[in-house]
Amino acid sequence: MEHSSETSAYGLWSLVIINSLVFIIFAFSFAKPQSARDWRSFGAFSAFLVALFTEMYGYPLTIYFLSGWLSSRFPEVDFLSHDAGHLLEVMFGWKDSPHVGPFHILSNVFIVAGFWLLSVSWKVLYAAQRAHRLALTGAYARVRHPQYIGFVLIMFGFLLQWPTLVTLVMFPILLFMYGRLAKHEEREMLAQFGDEYRRYRDAVPAFLPKFGLSSGPARAQ
Repeated sequence: MEHSSETSAYGLWSLVIINSLVFIIFAFSFAKPQSARDWRSFGAFSAFLVALFTEMYGYPLTIYFLSGWLSSRFPEVDFLSHDAGHLLEVMFGWKDSPHVGPFHILSNVFIVAGFWLLSVSWKVLYAAQRAHRLALTGAYARVRHPQYIGFVLIMFGFLLQWPTLVTLVMFPILLFMYGRLAKHEEREMLAQFGDEYRRYRDAVPAFLPKFGLSSGPARAQ
């Protein structure tokens, strides 16, 4: 009976669908993709979530692939249980519930921060687009691509919470893709706004904010 209870932690495809839809729709409500470039970045993010929840509730590919090594290193752990899927807590010897473990808590910080950044960035970007001007305030005063950073923070948070081989492979690929999308976006902004965007680009970092300095847009203007 106990073995049946543990194995039921997987094969729950309804939970795969429900969780994927909840987080994708939640992200959509913040990101609100409009252009083809927006949809590409959002689509890649959505694929990451589907791959994550497929292993979290559907088929634990990573655990099966690493089962020999995991069983030899942690013979006391039943890796068919849901809690054991939080591999970082297991590997670092966390004995209590993984949901209150350090990696899980840190992952929640990254996920919440990512959704918050998507939300505040969209408000600034939407207002700028309606006025046919550059987005220079809020998060855009610190970095040029806060929405891409938001997606990356969320994905990194989920990696801390539930690392899988598939998402670990996808993560650097998505980083590369977002970098290329950002460069393409900047070429479009240069063509549209010319020297105004060039001054903004020279004053404000692309992805890593410089804290403690005067705001970029003020200098760019």
